[in-house]
Amino acid sequence: MGTIDADFSGETVVVTGGSSGIGRAVATGFGDAGATVINADVREAPKDVGADAPTHEAIEERGGTAEFVETDVSDPAQIESVIEAAREFGGVDVMVNNAGVHRSAEFLDVTPETFDFVHGVNLRGAFFGTQLAARDMIDRGVKGAIVNTSSTTAERAEWNHSHYATTKGGIRMLTRSAALELDRHGIRVNAVAPGPIATEIREGWSEEASEIGESEGLPSRAGKPTDLRGAYLYLASTEASYVTGETVWVDGGASL
Repeated sequence: MGTIDADFSGETVVVTGGSSGIGRAVATGFGDAGATVINADVREAPKDVGADAPTHEAIEERGGTAEFVETDVSDPAQIESVIEAAREFGGVDVMVNNAGVHRSAEFLDVTPETFDFVHGVNLRGAFFGTQLAARDMIDRGVKGAIVNTSSTTAERAEWNHSHYATTKGGIRMLTRSAALELDRHGIRVNAVAPGPIATEIREGWSEEASEIGESEGLPSRAGKPTDLRGAYLYLASTEASYVTGETVWVDGGASL
């Protein structure tokens, strides 16, 4: 199969939750494509096995330009600080709202504290990340792109995921609603819905996910963060200039 080469030279990309997992793969992907990348995360150090250097250092080691900004996306004021940091490089051209958390709990056991924590990061963070990035783009007259991280649980129920799934269902409608209202400003909003990806979104999940595919059916293997990179790069690129309000499922066929 062939390959597609992306070029984001001269553009500034903000990736929330870019220190580990999907966010790290996406951030380094944009870095390899020539973008200046800002990793907005609560922690600088990666959780990925075998990843020693922080994301921004890994990008710089590969010849790119990157910066880390400590950010709790559940606080819009901290997202605004990331936007300010991006202005030092010209302003946000692409916003990737990827930061996410998960706590396993059956529906009847979800506490208000757990609900608020998961919704604060996953949905509140994506909502105001989209809004604040869009304001910056509009102020600067930039026709930018926003890509949100959803999940297959936005449409498919799974055990122990009720509170998490409602955030991802919310992101699906946030993406559609923002796409509708921001189109007049030339801003596209799309989302990627990963299936079971072997990351440490919670402790031990990467090991559990690696066992997926041992039974009959799809997916035939666990997904890797790098399996998602191309979808984000495509949706943020001019090749997707006629695509907005969509959610691209990258799940190894799990939805079939």
